[in-house]
Amino acid sequence: MKWVWLAWAAGLVVSCGVMGPPIPPEDVGVAPIIERQKLLDAQDAKQREAADAQPMMEPQGQDVDLPPLRPVGTR
Repeated sequence: MKWVWLAWAAGLVVSCGVMGPPIPPEDVGVAPIIERQKLLDAQDAKQREAADAQPMMEPQGQDVDLPPLRPVGTR
């Protein structure tokens, strides 16, 4: 049991102070987020314009193919 605690303590000492990779300053702050949102909004606007330019196909014959409405399970 003593060896388990010793191994745990050694692992804790080794892992303390370990730093991750540095974050580039271009990815930190509010400005990059705003730029990404503007880019996404511009892409969404282009997609909406392309969708509006395409003609809408009207469904044909759906009312004719449906059975007549009748009450079910009434006395």
